[in-house]
Amino acid sequence: MEVIYEDNHIIAINKACGDVVQGDKTGDETVLDKVKHYLKVKYNKPGNVYLGLPHRLDRPTSGILILAKTSKVLPRLNKLFQTKDGMRKVYWAVVDKRPPKYTETLEHYLRKDEEKNRSYAYTEPKPGSKFASLTYRHVASIDRYHLLEVEIHTGRHHQIRVQLRQLKMHIKGDLKYGAPRSNKNKGIHLHARKVELMHPVRKEPLTIVADPPKDPVWDEFMKLFKAGKFSPVEV
Repeated sequence: MEVIYEDNHIIAINKACGDVVQGDKTGDETVLDKVKHYLKVKYNKPGNVYLGLPHRLDRPTSGILILAKTSKVLPRLNKLFQTKDGMRKVYWAVVDKRPPKYTETLEHYLRKDEEKNRSYAYTEPKPGSKFASLTYRHVASIDRYHLLEVEIHTGRHHQIRVQLRQLKMHIKGDLKYGAPRSNKNKGIHLHARKVELMHPVRKEPLTIVADPPKDPVWDEFMKLFKAGKFSPVEV
């Protein structure tokens, strides 16, 4: 587990793909369990450790997960993540097709199928659907893959995965939304790269950045990023 930011009020980790945030039917150890153990050991805390969860990441997705260390901070973070007021969330997505445009804002209406745990996108409102919006930018390409920088304006179930699929772009490893094969680690190449927010207590701007997992494809894109060969410069 990689802690990338911590103060008296919040803690942020770089979640590994495949780690489950909350308990599910698998019974696997959760990210919440790991962070609680980390805090208990680091601060020699007796009894239970408080940890609030204001947002989530899909199990196969990697990247920034922000948690509240106090009950006072949790409702403030909840409001930030729900309203997106004063917050920006940027993801990196590796797809198998070059996008039709250098940058574009996608707007759909998404409906979640609870039984299948997947979402469907429509151009017009449907019963039970919710409006979803994101903006992608094509920032780099290698031999077989293309890297998009995606800013989400709403927070919907599987939003990036299903909206990119509408342009016939499939995230590497994402079998559920059309990728031809899975990744060895059962994760997908979707990474919560950066979060900008107003600190819920100090009321100062805070930027948190997380590097993607180590693997040949991510490593190639990171080489381009470090060499200043992204276009445009990362936002």
